[in-house]
Amino acid sequence: MTASPSSGHAAELYLRISSDPELTQSLFRQALQDPSGALGRIVAIGASQGLTVSAEDVRDHIASLNDSETKRWLLKARGGL
Repeated sequence: MTASPSSGHAAELYLRISSDPELTQSLFRQALQDPSGALGRIVAIGASQGLTVSAEDVRDHIASLNDSETKRWLLKARGGL
């Protein structure tokens, strides 16, 4: 399977979101309640910033990360991400 053209945008989007603590917390809270909605919101944030990503791109990028903060986030929000 080959990476989609937008898969590289997922890494940049992750960096942008993680550099905004308020947005990160908001997405975390949403993911606890509505994981699919949080994923959709991440895709929409990317689109609004010119970083077109698919839900699959976001899932793949998050799955590729190897840091404790991301692992904690995924354990809490595993339903949709």
